[in-house]
Amino acid sequence: MYLKSIAFAGLLTLAAAISPQTQAQTQAQAFPTKPVRIVVPQTPGGASDALARIVGQKLSEKWGQAVVIENRAGAGGNIGMDLVAKSPADGYTLLMSYVGSHAINVSIYKKLPFDPEADFTAVATLANVPFVAAANAALPVGNMKELAAYAAKNPVSYGSAGNGSVNHLLGEMFSSTSQSKMLHVPYKGAAPALTDLIAGQTQLVFTSLPSVAQHIRAGTVKGLAVTGSKRAQAFKDIPTIAESGYPGFVINPWFGLFAPKGTPPAIVRQVNADINKILEDKDVMDKFATLGAEPFETTPQEFTAMLHADIAKWAAVVKTSGATAD
Repeated sequence: MYLKSIAFAGLLTLAAAISPQTQAQTQAQAFPTKPVRIVVPQTPGGASDALARIVGQKLSEKWGQAVVIENRAGAGGNIGMDLVAKSPADGYTLLMSYVGSHAINVSIYKKLPFDPEADFTAVATLANVPFVAAANAALPVGNMKELAAYAAKNPVSYGSAGNGSVNHLLGEMFSSTSQSKMLHVPYKGAAPALTDLIAGQTQLVFTSLPSVAQHIRAGTVKGLAVTGSKRAQAFKDIPTIAESGYPGFVINPWFGLFAPKGTPPAIVRQVNADINKILEDKDVMDKFATLGAEPFETTPQEFTAMLHADIAKWAAVVKTSGATAD
């Protein structure tokens, strides 16, 4: 009996000697042992949804576990974000987010049920996705200078995913830069805004390239210019806004994955490494290119710093525009 007690005490001492770091590493090595869900806080069909499904499929193949994409749209992405913020911090619930919902909402909503920095852990960026100024096929303009000239005499209506969304702010920025007249028409999401653009109910949208790529190819809308620093690989005939006569107008929205705050660092590092490897897969690069997206690799630390800087940058834009969602 005495010997058994000594042996048991030895096991307790050994367990206590295992550091939290070692325990976390062991946990990461076993991750994942069950399905992982990626919450997309936007409607199906947009850039967030498309990118999440491409990467989710590859993660599923790599991990040997199902990766389930769950759309939880509403309130400019806040509903899905709140869901993830309050989920267990075990790596099995991830958030597909982008600069609009994660860096801008904090400036346009007077009160959020979460903190975009304190309540999340930045895991990995996926892509830079330029937005595009897309016009109704019947609008008699072919580039941004012609758009500005036309809008100076005939106010142009442009749709957005809602007050304070990236779509909205880009319209305000261009209106101010070009001194043209733009009438903002907010929708509950980018999809209905695009539907009304095609139908001729509005004349313009600033939307993510993936969400409108097929319509540009089909000729149902016209791509006037992209917001990035360079032309999209899949649409090299569409110039940038900067080279269209508005230097300095460069916006490269990022898309990436977050986890609830407190997720074990070892799991965060593993997911980051797995995603960065996936982004170098030719099949993924080809699919991203078709959407007009460019793979974007960062470390969790670099992603965290970028988010912090973007929150401050977009706060200034929101203040200038006077946009609010309340």
